[in-house]
Amino acid sequence: MAHIRHDPTSTQKGNITYNSGIVSGIVALAITQVDGVSLLNAKNKGIKLSFEKQGIIADISVKVESSYNVPSLAFTIQQSIKHNVESMTKYKVDKVDVHIQDVNFSDSPVTY
Repeated sequence: MAHIRHDPTSTQKGNITYNSGIVSGIVALAITQVDGVSLLNAKNKGIKLSFEKQGIIADISVKVESSYNVPSLAFTIQQSIKHNVESMTKYKVDKVDVHIQDVNFSDSPVTY
């Protein structure tokens, strides 16, 4: 087993680069941590990322449960994405646009 030690006095410098797929995975993880929300579809994941000079711009499409407050969910999604991306990578999140594309209603019949 290899042991790596960090020497704070070391003058070695280098770059860390992240594949956009890794950042997309972090965003998907952040969304799954929010109760009442799921990604729109598994194929394209409903996640579009743009890496800009001021930070990442995320365009997210999700499906929500009908029993949840939509504005509150959208805010929670934004905060979760910002926290996860910024704590796991070197990137800053500039903007998160949340698009509610579908609502999942319970199986119980609706009475009018």
